[in-house]
Amino acid sequence: MNADGRRTEDALELLSAPAEWDLRPGRHRHYKDVLMQQIDQDLDHAPTPAAAPASVAAVPAPRRRLTRPAVLLPLASMAMAGALAVTLTGTGGDHRSAPTDRAATGSARAQSAPVTLHRIAVAAMARDVTPVRDDQFVYVRSLTVSNKGTFEGPVKLGAPHTVETWTSQDPRPLKTTGWMRESGKDAVMPDETIPIESTDAVPAGIDHRTYTWLSSLPTDPDTLLTLLRRDVHVFDGESREQAVFSLIGDLLSQTLMPPKNTAALYKAAARIPGVKEIPDAVDVAGRHGIAITREDASSATRDEWIFDKRSLAFLGARGFITHDKQKGITSDTLMGSTAVLRRAVVDRHGEKASGADH
Repeated sequence: MNADGRRTEDALELLSAPAEWDLRPGRHRHYKDVLMQQIDQDLDHAPTPAAAPASVAAVPAPRRRLTRPAVLLPLASMAMAGALAVTLTGTGGDHRSAPTDRAATGSARAQSAPVTLHRIAVAAMARDVTPVRDDQFVYVRSLTVSNKGTFEGPVKLGAPHTVETWTSQDPRPLKTTGWMRESGKDAVMPDETIPIESTDAVPAGIDHRTYTWLSSLPTDPDTLLTLLRRDVHVFDGESREQAVFSLIGDLLSQTLMPPKNTAALYKAAARIPGVKEIPDAVDVAGRHGIAITREDASSATRDEWIFDKRSLAFLGARGFITHDKQKGITSDTLMGSTAVLRRAVVDRHGEKASGADH
């Protein structure tokens, strides 16, 4: 069997498995997009329809949900599975670094969140960021744990594993906007460098996030928030405010931009209704920090961004499902956690940044 056929069979096996593919819209969609696009390419080169695996007939259902260009969302790999489990069940690994903190929502403080976000914005302004050239890539290495349980059954966290992404900074419309690679137990297609592709060429913007585009965003937080509310992709069951909160989290975790734009995003987030602060939260790497959180009644989810308590640097994020009457979920159940370990600029995809992880 050739390499394309082997990738197709791997993809179909993953899609038919009852694991983390049954996610609520907006999370892990890059995995689905990548796999479905690979299947499309493989089927296009198949000699006849009969040559495709029998299970291909099951593919069209998930394809209808994949209407957005793939985007690089390891962080966002977290908060999203629509209706998952009744209980949180371990998989044998040690997930003490990603606790559910079921009391966190009750202790969340709405009054202090805008103040803390302003402090984080001030700290961001003080950081040096070297401009990224159009011919380079933004490299991000993260440690991620996500749900491997069935759609109908309990949430079951998989093993923490590494996710690396290379985001192209080429401002032209691209069909391949980046590359990704996972490694470790429970990684998707482990150790394969997979293109992040779209059927149509994607211009620089929300789905093709270049340093140049990010630099062009307004730095007035009210103007920026208006723009994000207008342009954000909102999925079924998700409020627009939560979609914007998630988008800002994605931009903050997976890109590099001038300090003034980073600060503007934090100030814009402070203006989103329902944003609260949690005094202590832990990312999957075991690092404690201050959390900024927002619970969304529409999608029954809660997202957290975690910041270092001293430097106020972005550490990572966690996602929870807050309730599901049909499945008996009445309190926060952790669905995933991501720790951003390294962000850097490299000259080609597949290249690893030098230096120690953060």
